[in-house]
Amino acid sequence: MRRAGIVLLTCFVVCLFCSSGVWAKSKVIKIGINAPMTGDIPKVGEGTKYAAQMWLEDVNAAGGIKVGDKRFPVELVIEDNEAKAESAVKANTKMITNEEVLAIVGPQSSKQAVPAGDVANNWKTPMISPWSTNPDTTMDREYVFRGCFLDPFQGPVVANFITEEFGYAKAAVLYDVASDYPKGLAEFFKKAWEDLHGKGSVVAYESFTTKDADFSSQLTKIIRSGAEVLFAPQYYNEIALIVQQAHELGWKNPIVGSDSWGSAETVKLCGKECYGLFFSTHYAAAGATGATKDFIDRYNKKYGYIPDDVGALTWDSLRIVQKAIEDCGSLTGNIEKDRKCVRDALAKIKEFDGITGKMTFTEDGDPIKCAVIVRISDKGEYEFYKSVCP
Repeated sequence: MRRAGIVLLTCFVVCLFCSSGVWAKSKVIKIGINAPMTGDIPKVGEGTKYAAQMWLEDVNAAGGIKVGDKRFPVELVIEDNEAKAESAVKANTKMITNEEVLAIVGPQSSKQAVPAGDVANNWKTPMISPWSTNPDTTMDREYVFRGCFLDPFQGPVVANFITEEFGYAKAAVLYDVASDYPKGLAEFFKKAWEDLHGKGSVVAYESFTTKDADFSSQLTKIIRSGAEVLFAPQYYNEIALIVQQAHELGWKNPIVGSDSWGSAETVKLCGKECYGLFFSTHYAAAGATGATKDFIDRYNKKYGYIPDDVGALTWDSLRIVQKAIEDCGSLTGNIEKDRKCVRDALAKIKEFDGITGKMTFTEDGDPIKCAVIVRISDKGEYEFYKSVCP
């Protein structure tokens, strides 16, 4: 039994280290998609998948991705991370070691992107998260990039907007303490707000845990605190409940959100309760022009609804990966070398003209780009209100 085990282990190691031969023979560029197709936020996964399929249609129509004087066919490898950190790690591991993807797009949520990014970096496989704003996603990871601004930028953007727009000095925060994204953004907002208005100006700082559905206790404390505004950086499946319960308890002041509000499901679930509210995000669908409008119209015609920021950022991220592959000039057939080439090309991208704005990557893999403040109109549309740039 021991000898058999050694033989099996040896075979596994040999297969692992000769895996680049599979890539060389197939001559097919595989792009991994790590997304929550099931779990708490399936609409995020759906938007990711739909945008990726649209991108693949364009690539196929062009005969593949042209690298130097050759065109390579492209295949998407879509893995469901179930909106769980451990599943996102397994998905990346599988796509890198078994599927031999050249690059990975996703995960979207920071809760999955942070641990999955560790896997990608350790295996030296380029990964770009379209939607993860937590700094830890890319920190000290040369192979990990993102297609969106960061929470250290978004937090002050929201704090400044509320101050300038409403003139308030006392704020409350309600966030999920068990999730990387809202927890991190809540902390950055609190710091930015207190820098503007002094220590103690965040008069209520309330938390809950993922899957909680009753926020009455936290909201009652917030209302009694004398807060003039509530900042709630939560996902669409939670924000509708928070807004509705706040209004039921008598809250009449503004509730302001973050880019996690951007899903079309937010208004679908929240309805008129969310009309007139503001949130920071990556692009505004209503009133869009040029390439952004073209993307929106095509997506809407194909899938029957306006794409959210996840879809738009996924589209940009895939086009960024495509540009990096093209900029390599050639592919050797050695997966390790070709991944390194794509990674280096990603780091050199300047002034990329995306539908969510222009972006240039820093040495840390983060894009320098603007944020957008959106107002939810009386028709339930996400209207551009103003932009805020670094």
